[in-house]
Amino acid sequence: MRKLLGPLLLASALGAGELSHRQQTLEDIGDALLIIIPASAYGATLYLQDTQGQYAFYKSFGATLATTYTLKYSVQEERPNGENTRSFPSGHTSTTFQSATFIHMRYGLKYAALAYIGATFTAYTRVESQHHYTHDVIAGALIGSVFSWIFTDAYKMKDSEIKPVVFNTHHSSNNYYGLKMTW
Repeated sequence: MRKLLGPLLLASALGAGELSHRQQTLEDIGDALLIIIPASAYGATLYLQDTQGQYAFYKSFGATLATTYTLKYSVQEERPNGENTRSFPSGHTSTTFQSATFIHMRYGLKYAALAYIGATFTAYTRVESQHHYTHDVIAGALIGSVFSWIFTDAYKMKDSEIKPVVFNTHHSSNNYYGLKMTW
């Protein structure tokens, strides 16, 4: 039995090191998504020159951060890892869900699906890395989603129209029927 104890302890230590590395990698991905998802949401407003979308993003993002940090400093729940007392709610999760829901509300679910997956993964990494409890990330997701839902309207193309076009000539082979789209 003693002969097995040394290799078992070594294997256990190596496994713990691998688990620690895995948790750090997950945490790093969650940290990256905290930047990528909001940058993508706001970047879409810049690309489309969507000033109304920019204002909606500012309002929902600002309200999300204000609410999140007001709660963090007033509730003062200790993190699972004991690092500090700012566990509730998860700022990573509130921010990524605010941005994913903004994309959904402004541009449609098909554009937001990947952002929702990333936001959900971010929430998972916060619990897995022991920075938050499950209720912290659920509250963060609700806070971010609700503010984007409140402040964001669906995007409408500026000066866009679709109208039928009919071009008739005296020669039947030159007639044209179709749709004209402008924006």
